[in-house]
Amino acid sequence: MTRPADSTWTFLTNHSHVLLCLAAGQADTLREVAQQVGITERAVQRIVSDLELAGVVKRERDGRRNRYLINGDLPLRHPVEAHRHVRDLLALLEPAGRTEQP
Repeated sequence: MTRPADSTWTFLTNHSHVLLCLAAGQADTLREVAQQVGITERAVQRIVSDLELAGVVKRERDGRRNRYLINGDLPLRHPVEAHRHVRDLLALLEPAGRTEQP
């Protein structure tokens, strides 16, 4: 059985997409993250809350904006990938040419 080429599944979850956007500093607001990921701003807010509760993300106020710090030392959550850390995921998927760790 063959699947259509326009299938909408992806290898990563929306949680990983949001995390990658926050780590890369690609967006100034959660609204911009939502646009990049292709989900609602409310969904991004829920995901950021999940990531905060898990200790993966720490939110800091920077004037009127939030800044997000990533804890790369945490292991990934699923047993299949638990031998790897958040920093490993970020390093694997960082934009080409970027050399510093978030």
